[in-house]
Amino acid sequence: MDISKAKDSIVEFIRDKTKEAGIKGAVIGISGGIDSALIAYLTVEALGKENVLGIHMPELNLTPAEDVLDATEVASRLGIEFKTVNISEILSGYMNTIPESSAFNSHANGNLKSRIRMSVLYYYANMMSRMVMGTGNKTEILLGYFTKYGDGGVDIEPIGDLYKTEVKEMSALMGVPEEIITKAPSARLWADQTDEDELGITYELVDRFLALLLEGESPQVAQNTLGLTGTQRDSVVKRINVNLHKQKAPAIAELNSLR
Repeated sequence: MDISKAKDSIVEFIRDKTKEAGIKGAVIGISGGIDSALIAYLTVEALGKENVLGIHMPELNLTPAEDVLDATEVASRLGIEFKTVNISEILSGYMNTIPESSAFNSHANGNLKSRIRMSVLYYYANMMSRMVMGTGNKTEILLGYFTKYGDGGVDIEPIGDLYKTEVKEMSALMGVPEEIITKAPSARLWADQTDEDELGITYELVDRFLALLLEGESPQVAQNTLGLTGTQRDSVVKRINVNLHKQKAPAIAELNSLR
């Protein structure tokens, strides 16, 4: 892929979609990670810094200081309006209200945090008549590696056709800080979580595996081509299959035959 041309295409896509919606501005959740940093750079180029709001939403005792500093650095370099909304008290409100809640429900709690962040972004977007920019990349979308109605709850996904490895390449082109590009990707939904540890495979390998599948190769051939283990192959294929629902609108019971 010609990354420079791809960048221009994405910038034009952002301009077109906001124009179609009749709005001029955007809201972005800036986590301190590479995907949201790249979206911030692309959106500023598309709409102008005066039309972009960045929101960092840390959680007390979980979000590392480096993420706070990196998110702040991105906003400072771009010159955009920037807010920090600590989600800890909002999360505590849920946990204190739901009798069955527990700190040990890491999966449910992690998804809840993502959905709280989505709600904060849309609160500001509604107040300001702006669009919420998604930060999901092609790798995450194909794997279903996002929270339904959480980080998947957005208006548009500008980098949704870029593999994670291509996100890194475009980020370097755009001048995203090197420390963000090289940082181990993590959703920060629970302690010591990293994407590649959870996936059981590096992004470089999973990107190549997904590309082969999309070219029509079987999982077995793709595994053999890349030298993956059976466990790695099965983990990726299982994620794709069990998360297909995340890419579809909610099913509707068709009643036309009864009319």
